[in-house]
Amino acid sequence: MYDIFLIVTIFIFGIVFGSFLNVLIYRIPKGENIAYPASKCQTCQTPLKWWHNIPIVSWFILGGKCYFCRDKISMQYPIVEFITGVIGVLLFLKMGLVWYMPIVFVVFALLLALVIIDFRYLAVPDSLNLLALALAVVQPNIIEALQYALMASGGLALLRYYISYFLKREAMGEGDIIVAGTMGALLGFPLFFYALFLSALLAIVPSLLAKNKIVPFVPFLAMATVIVYLLDTQFLLLADWIIYG
Repeated sequence: MYDIFLIVTIFIFGIVFGSFLNVLIYRIPKGENIAYPASKCQTCQTPLKWWHNIPIVSWFILGGKCYFCRDKISMQYPIVEFITGVIGVLLFLKMGLVWYMPIVFVVFALLLALVIIDFRYLAVPDSLNLLALALAVVQPNIIEALQYALMASGGLALLRYYISYFLKREAMGEGDIIVAGTMGALLGFPLFFYALFLSALLAIVPSLLAKNKIVPFVPFLAMATVIVYLLDTQFLLLADWIIYG
C-alpha cells in the first residue's frame, strides 16, 4: 500500500498546480501576461493578499466572496484545483513514481484547462494545445509516441476534410486535430480509437440537448482520453470480449 503521506503530498502539489491553471484559464483567452501583475479581484481590481490565494482553502475561508468588495468568486477555482489534485493522485496510483509521470500529469492538467476555456469561450488556445501535444510525446519510446501522434492527428484531419466537404460546413475545429495528436501520443493504438469512440458517446446527449447551439468537442476528447488512459487494461479486455466473445 502506498504511503498516505506521499499521496497527500502529490494531491497538495496537484491543487497548487491547479491554482496556476486557473490563472491560465483566466488570462490566456484575454491575451494577458500569466506572470504579471499579481493576482487581483476581477471586480474591484484590488491586489490579493497571499492568504487569499491558498488553493481550495482560501475560497472556503472567504466564503466564496472577495475579501474587499464581497463580490462572488466563481466555484470554478476550487473545483479546478481539486480536480487537478485528484488527477495527480490517480496518475500516481496508475503509474507509480516513474520519471515521465509528472509530464503526463502536466499534459492532463493542460487538457483540463482547455476543457474549461472551450466551454467558456468556444475556443482553444493554440499555446496550451500545442504545449500539451509537445509534452505528450515525451515518453520512454518517444519515436513511437511521435508516430502515433502524427497518425492520429493526420487521420482526424483527413476525416475532417471529407466530412466538411460533404456537409458543406466545418465539421470540427483545428483544435480538435491537435488534441487528437495528444491522444495518439498518450494512448497509442488501438486505445486512441476507443477514446475517440467514447468521446463521441459522451457528446451525444449534450449535442441533442443543445439543438442548434454549438457544442465544443475538445472537452469530450479530453475526458475520454483521461478515462481510457487510467482504465486502459479494462478497455482492452472489453474490446477483446466484444470482438472474440
